[in-house]
Amino acid sequence: MAKAGTTRFRGDQGEALVARWLESRGFEILARNVRLGLLEVDIVAREGAVVALVEVRTRAPTSLTSGLSSVSPAKLLRLRRAGERLWNRRFRSDPACTGLRFDLASVTWTPSGARIEYVRGAF
Repeated sequence: MAKAGTTRFRGDQGEALVARWLESRGFEILARNVRLGLLEVDIVAREGAVVALVEVRTRAPTSLTSGLSSVSPAKLLRLRRAGERLWNRRFRSDPACTGLRFDLASVTWTPSGARIEYVRGAF
């Protein structure tokens, strides 16, 4: 577990918050922090027959960039590769899964709590 007050700790808290938020909206959380070689997916969730790979970005209210705009082209490529590997290894042969999509969640920590922004099919 990451040390309290660190960026990694806030990131872990953000991922846990988004997972609970997704569950409250009917998603089933299948896994968190899935490693595929050097690639990682923050949250793997199912919404009906669709598997959503969720990238979670956390930011302080003073950050110069928003979580939604902080995903670089290199990160997008890594996420797509991770999604392809995960689909082929786990979900391709599952008749209950009809598709895969990439979602993006941003958690901004404010003095009054956390604010979540969520984009379905972000890329």
